[in-house]
Amino acid sequence: MTTLADPVPGGRPGDVERATALSGELAGRGVHGVVLAYVDTAGIARVKAVPTAKLPSAAAWGVGMSPVFDTFLADDSIVTTDVLGSPDGDLRLYPDLSRLVVLAGQPGWAWAPVDRITQEGGTHPGCARTFLRHLVARAARRHGLSFRASIEIEWAVGQGPAAEGEFVPAVTGPAYGAARQVELSDCLAELLAALAAQGVDVDQIHPEYAAGQFELSVAALDPVAAADRSVLVRQTIRAVSGRHGLAVSFAPAVLARGVGNGGHLHLSAWRDGVNLHAGGDHRHGMTADAEAFTAGVLARLPALTAVTAPSPASYLRLRPSQWAGVFTAWGRETREAGVRVITGTAGHRDRAANIEIKPVDLAANPYLAFGCVIAAGLDGLANSAVLPEEITGDPAGLGAEEARARGVRRLPGSLAEAVAEFTADEVLTGALGPVLTDAVIAVRRGEIAAVDGFDDAAVAAAYRWRY
Repeated sequence: MTTLADPVPGGRPGDVERATALSGELAGRGVHGVVLAYVDTAGIARVKAVPTAKLPSAAAWGVGMSPVFDTFLADDSIVTTDVLGSPDGDLRLYPDLSRLVVLAGQPGWAWAPVDRITQEGGTHPGCARTFLRHLVARAARRHGLSFRASIEIEWAVGQGPAAEGEFVPAVTGPAYGAARQVELSDCLAELLAALAAQGVDVDQIHPEYAAGQFELSVAALDPVAAADRSVLVRQTIRAVSGRHGLAVSFAPAVLARGVGNGGHLHLSAWRDGVNLHAGGDHRHGMTADAEAFTAGVLARLPALTAVTAPSPASYLRLRPSQWAGVFTAWGRETREAGVRVITGTAGHRDRAANIEIKPVDLAANPYLAFGCVIAAGLDGLANSAVLPEEITGDPAGLGAEEARARGVRRLPGSLAEAVAEFTADEVLTGALGPVLTDAVIAVRRGEIAAVDGFDDAAVAAAYRWRY
């Protein structure tokens, strides 16, 4: 379980004693250092690390890191606003010991996600993980809700960055083909073993559609733990692949054309141990609350894309008829709709039913993505929102008049359009608060300026090896 309490100077109750015991245990297992990980506004996983013997000190007093990282871009340049981007100040990174794991893919290392607080001991308003923890806690208090969540992980496997940074697929077999699995057999087997040793419950792994592409799905956890797991799994994929001389890219678009890498979110709302997406008297077994929650998410998809598809490269992927879900439409098992309702197989629906949010990629900060999706859903729940007519087939085939009549619109076709939708959305900006909102807008505008004048190939190249 995720630690729900905010860290405080001197450590959460019992954390220093726990860290002291862990330090000795880790040293006995040959672990020399602990990676302290978080994700910045641009979606880049940033880290500091401490020797294993210093874990108790990190649990008590945190580890310093500048707040300037809230406005880092993917290329490590920095943008500034009236309140963010200053070289002044410091924050403290506090590890969540409940999520600490020994890294089987990186012998000698352990890993833990962090929450960030100020030097004075207050919550840092720009900490995305804290934002999600607090939002989930409020949903439990106000609505009696808990959530089960997971993130699909798609990545492209290359032979290694060439001199010019090109992508050369490491496998040649067809999409979903057995040949790809055979070609990468040793690496994939080691990856599964590493994830199992780290306590990651993998549901499936398979070759995907695009060149050199694979996908891995994991079991659902609470949203904070699911976001943690997404970061951990990607670190493990990268580490194991590197040990086999391979390079990996989680970028939304490795190439300028074709299917990109998605990071679809799966989410279900629960109350008193009952899945609200199954066994109800509304469409496809949803309860009234589940349908209202889903309607809230659907209504805010255009604004959500600024968070779930946060890179200029995201919009090379978000194209119609590529299973990217680029329309404000929903349907049962409709893979071209922005929101796909999954009922699960008969006999398993009380556990498996959920919604899948498709216009999401792995440039997204997973804590921000889950938090904003949940905020949109809770707004729908509070306002008893109603889902429009269900869509079947590909919404791209609808004529303009029929699409308007059915409330189906194309999601933003550029990051600039998405930022405009987000900026005007009071529900999402209100949920994030002024500091996180400021960071999101500033970083997105910075990314737009960074690739101004680039053609599609140059945009893909700019982000290919950043994620």
